[in-house]
Amino acid sequence: MTTPIRLLIADDHSVVRAGISGLIDAEPDMEVVAQVEDGRAAVEAFRVHRPDVTLLDLQMAGMDGIEAIAQIRALAPGARIIVLTTYSGDMQAVRALRAGACGYLLKTTIRTDMLRAIRAAHARQDVIPPMLAAALGARANGQPLSAREIDVLRTVANNGRTSRMAAEMGLSEAVVKAHMKNILAKLDATDRVHAVMIAVHRGIIELEP
Repeated sequence: MTTPIRLLIADDHSVVRAGISGLIDAEPDMEVVAQVEDGRAAVEAFRVHRPDVTLLDLQMAGMDGIEAIAQIRALAPGARIIVLTTYSGDMQAVRALRAGACGYLLKTTIRTDMLRAIRAAHARQDVIPPMLAAALGARANGQPLSAREIDVLRTVANNGRTSRMAAEMGLSEAVVKAHMKNILAKLDATDRVHAVMIAVHRGIIELEP
């Protein structure tokens, strides 16, 4: 018999872990070797079990998925990690892939795509949904926002006026306006509100509760 693909599941929702485990248990060529609920536990479970493929949520308490990916890859540069997330923003995907993930799977597609994605990852193939791959490709040559521009946009998202933003950030109003001009151009946005909407959708920033 072929040795089963050994899997680690890391997600902070027990219902999600149970659902994923149930799908995997029905497959003769796969087995779950560990389930954990946060990033630090994921790193330790990987250290102990050395799974063939890790399924990892991005948003977890204590240590998020991006940091967990980086630490797992430091332990094993060849580790195969598929990110499971509710976020479709391309910047979230870019961060995960840069950290070392080999795949990115939306939780809404787990039932239809996960098993195929696991087998592909185990076969050393990258796993990126077609729509997300198209979005990444379309923006491959685009200019990314700088750290300062992201700070400015985050402040805009929280109802900051130009004068208030300038004071809070220690910049002149002219400099803030220049940053906004660059942001609008890079995001192909028509105005500030449009820029914030694009940035939230792409996962560049998150709105404060």
